[in-house]
Amino acid sequence: MQIAPQPSFIRQPAGARDRPALVLNADYRPLSYMPLSLWPWQEAVKAAFLDRVVVISEYDEVVRSPSMEIRIPSVVVLKDYVRPARHAAFTRFNLFLRDEFACQYCGSRGEMTFDHVLPRARGGRTTWDNVVAACGPCNLHKGSKTLRQAGMRLRKPPQEPSPGELQNIGRKFPPNHLHDSWMDFLYWDAELDA
Repeated sequence: MQIAPQPSFIRQPAGARDRPALVLNADYRPLSYMPLSLWPWQEAVKAAFLDRVVVISEYDEVVRSPSMEIRIPSVVVLKDYVRPARHAAFTRFNLFLRDEFACQYCGSRGEMTFDHVLPRARGGRTTWDNVVAACGPCNLHKGSKTLRQAGMRLRKPPQEPSPGELQNIGRKFPPNHLHDSWMDFLYWDAELDA
């Protein structure tokens, strides 16, 4: 016995899954730049329906339920301000972001790992001020040696970034797709006044 699939109340138009909404805090700034604060279209429609956001811009596409038709939001602003974190979470992604996705020994980009400046075998801890992004060859070359023993130098000393510093670094790395309706709220392409 086969069970027939249940019909959904909101049908997804072709390409709707490619219509995320940029989410701005109540101060009209993105909640985050890296990764860019985006919601799937379903979350944006739900938040608008529940009156949790103000819709600033919409896509041309619509979604329909049996009783209504809604244009898909492309930019939404939260009605309640979300206070930014006081401390940046110590995660692999944030570490790579702090180091701008570059090896802190040779400057190369691409596949990254992380390295303990003072090796764990010598008492080094896994903290913001002792861990850096490193490429595989540099990490392998350094091994469990100190910088002096390995004959290596750091490009900059590691330190704990603030959430604001991570946001500013994240602006240097725009995602592959930026919808035109988002550009007034993002600052990757903004020209600076002299």
